[in-house]
Amino acid sequence: MASRAQRAGPRGNAVSHETNQAERRRFHRFTFEGTVKLYSDKAMWETKLVDISLKGVLIERPMEWNGKTGTSYRMDLRINNSVIISMGVITAHVMPHRVGFQWQKIDLDSFAQLKRLIELNLGDPDLLNRELSALG
Repeated sequence: MASRAQRAGPRGNAVSHETNQAERRRFHRFTFEGTVKLYSDKAMWETKLVDISLKGVLIERPMEWNGKTGTSYRMDLRINNSVIISMGVITAHVMPHRVGFQWQKIDLDSFAQLKRLIELNLGDPDLLNRELSALG
C-alpha cells in the first residue's frame, strides 16, 4: 500500500491525514464493482465506480471529462452487473484520477436500492438509522 501523508499531532506523534478525514465522515463508504454513466446536457461519459455512500459517490475520472466543482449531472450506476441506481449529482471534488459527487436528487426506487446495499454492508441497523438521520 502506498504511504499516506502524515502530519504531527498535538503531542508530536504522526497522525494520518486519511484517518482524520475518515473520522470526520458521517457516512460509511463501500467499494462495489460497478460501471457509471455520467450525463451532461451535451455529452455522456462511461467510467468505473470507486465507492458509494448514502451521501455520494466516488468514480474514476472519465477520459475527456473536464468538469468543475459545483456542476450538476445525471448519473446511472450499474452495481455488480444488476442493481441500477439513477440520480442527479453535483461535483463535490475533482482529483487527477477520481471525481467525487454528492447526491442532489434520487428517485424512490433508486434510493431504496442504495439503502439496501448500504444496509447489507453495514450489518448493523443502528448504524444505518444514524446515517439516515444524518441525511436530514
